[in-house]
Amino acid sequence: MESTVSKEFFAKTNELAEKGEPFATATVVHTEGSSSAKQGSKAIVQSDGTTLFGWVGGGCVESQVSEAALEALRDGQARTVEVDLESEVSGMPCGGKMKVFVEPHLPKEHVVVLGHGPIAETVGRLAHTLGFAVVMDDSTATPAKYPWAESTLTDDLDFTKAPVHANAYVVIATQHHADDKALLAVMPKRPRYVALVASKRRSAIVLNDLAGNGISREDLLRVRAPAGLDLGAATPEEIALAIVSEIVAVKRGGSGKPLVDVKGHPLHEIRVVER
Repeated sequence: MESTVSKEFFAKTNELAEKGEPFATATVVHTEGSSSAKQGSKAIVQSDGTTLFGWVGGGCVESQVSEAALEALRDGQARTVEVDLESEVSGMPCGGKMKVFVEPHLPKEHVVVLGHGPIAETVGRLAHTLGFAVVMDDSTATPAKYPWAESTLTDDLDFTKAPVHANAYVVIATQHHADDKALLAVMPKRPRYVALVASKRRSAIVLNDLAGNGISREDLLRVRAPAGLDLGAATPEEIALAIVSEIVAVKRGGSGKPLVDVKGHPLHEIRVVER
């Protein structure tokens, strides 16, 4: 029985990892006295705090583990939850204690660049420098051409094989050759960020065509078009910097505004002493 449960547990974690979904695992590492779950009991907690599989205890145990799982997913740090089963707080006078190890499993953050050219290549280089796993997808992509990329794809106009998941940042830079095909392949996978490298006028044409193909207005509004923050960028390298800056802002929850506007000018904190 235990072997069957363990196999199913690891099958579930592998399935979530392949989908690129964040989750946490909880394992009972110590019990003392009477406890409902036994040492070695496991559970998988989803990113909304609900238990997907397994069991490490009910009531207060489940609540504390869920809270710890959410914290672990936020800061990326594992932690141990100690539960006193005979305290008034727990409401579970079992006369025992438990320790549960909670470990976050965060998918690798990918920047997937669909297309080629100076903007596409510079986006990939900058993203790699910032620690993202980069996938370059264009008809001429090779490991020699993009040695810093985690992987390269060469399926011309077939973007369905790109490793796009909920924690991916996708930049479409097909230079208008396959903008619509790229968006149609990517959007159903609902990545965290989708950007189209195109002018406002060209972006409007592409998005209107997709609307005619049944893509909802809500989904189309998720596409960042034109791509990037307003840096006044003019060169391909500057445009790439604006796009990667927007990716970082989305990742970190930044506003994209000047820090002096967000934090205030330091002169306002200085008390001027008149002489």
